Amino acid sequence: MANSLGKVAILGGGSWATALAKILLQNCGTLMWYMRRDDRIEEFLRLGHNPAYLTDVTFDTSRIEFSSDINRVCTEADVLLLAMPSPYFKSHMDKISADISSKTIVSAIKGIVPDDNVLITEYMTHRFGVAGRRELVISGPCHAEEVALDRPSYLTIGCHDADLANQFAALIAGKHTHAIISGDVEGIEYAAVLKNVYAIAAGIIHGMKRGDNFSAMLISNAIREMARFVDAVAPARRQICDSVYLGDLLVTAYSRFSRNHNFGSMIGKGYSVTAARMEMEQTAEGYYAAKCITDINSRFKVDMPILDAVYDILYRHVPATKALIRMAETFS
Repeated sequence: MANSLGKVAILGGGSWATALAKILLQNCGTLMWYMRRDDRIEEFLRLGHNPAYLTDVTFDTSRIEFSSDINRVCTEADVLLLAMPSPYFKSHMDKISADISSKTIVSAIKGIVPDDNVLITEYMTHRFGVAGRRELVISGPCHAEEVALDRPSYLTIGCHDADLANQFAALIAGKHTHAIISGDVEGIEYAAVLKNVYAIAAGIIHGMKRGDNFSAMLISNAIREMARFVDAVAPARRQICDSVYLGDLLVTAYSRFSRNHNFGSMIGKGYSVTAARMEMEQTAEGYYAAKCITDINSRFKVDMPILDAVYDILYRHVPATKALIRMAETFS
């Protein structure tokens, strides 16, 4: 089945990459799929599913062209869908020597580029010369695990080019997946980063058994904090209660599938930050996001007591009880 955007490639081998592959293969005849490890590719081909993530999702592997050569994939594909955790993003990008300036880039990474403290789209423009109008972002509210279970899933496609956004939306729309179009690329990226920080806070509250009332106050204050920050760093007309902002925050803060919530819950139960990180089988993006956003906010000076509390707990070793008390004093 042909599509108007050409050959699509997924870069990344985790749960989100696997869920997106499942979605895309509904409407794409074939996919290219870059995975770093040849042994993982061999196992995938033998088993018919990702051996490490979403193992219940089976694939017709004859429709997938796997490769561990990122430059080959970047050369042959027209659309590059980035779906690796943000802490490992630069290590993959550093391998690319191919000219990808004319490619369509789709970021499904819900994180900031560590150390550089820039959005994924900004990095791709500055590093590889990709035009902003050729860049898209995918956000939720959507969990990879619910895609695997064929539950109704909602994805927002952000792009400054509405025609391009609609073309890509056609590739992911299906019986169980619904696509919403937005022009707020930067706002969506920042919101996707922040909601992971707030999910850690929600998890800490859950682990400490502070109750639903306190949790509700946290989220109602978190969405206002998100709005203040996003409006400051990426001014635009937006409705913060839209699903890509509030909806994604809610599902990440409350769902049992949320790795950031589960990471926070361990800390709330008394795990050290180091122990909680070691216990996690997958990356809790909010851990890295707390530092990146704190660094960015040192320039903007937005009032962000929830971010400050999470940062204090994760990086300054402030006891969670003390940080939460100080945070709660700002609630309204």
